[in-house]
Amino acid sequence: MTPKQKQRAIIVVALVVITLAAIGLLIYASRSELNYYYSPIEVKEGKAPLERSIRIGGLVAPGSIVKSTETIDIAFDIMDGKDRVRVTYDKMLPDLFREGQGVIATGILTDLNNFTATEILAKHDETYMPPEVKESLEKSGIVIDENSRHPGSQP
Repeated sequence: MTPKQKQRAIIVVALVVITLAAIGLLIYASRSELNYYYSPIEVKEGKAPLERSIRIGGLVAPGSIVKSTETIDIAFDIMDGKDRVRVTYDKMLPDLFREGQGVIATGILTDLNNFTATEILAKHDETYMPPEVKESLEKSGIVIDENSRHPGSQP
């Protein structure tokens, strides 16, 4: 191997090492930015991490919505048929938000019963339900009626 070939080989190896290190650092840094999805039953079982950004989803429990009279703050329960998690939110709600509708909330779980949301996503039409919510509801035994205006009834 000539000195020039040796120098090129060293440069190529160095570039590969630097590229792999950069990719590794990006993957490591993005881990903290991922929002994993949990159902209320998984939250109650302790599978969801506390004080870290996550998403929870389910149906807005009937009769659980409590609106502040002085601010736009709201509290409500997300349920999956077996368990409930109390959600607090201090921003404007989506227009389609109402009792019995599927929602996904992004935020921080403060304990196994309370979730502080930074974003609320409601289903966008009468027949759509987020796949994660639908799957967790079906696992907990709730039948999803695709033709109903208000999905979710006990078998």
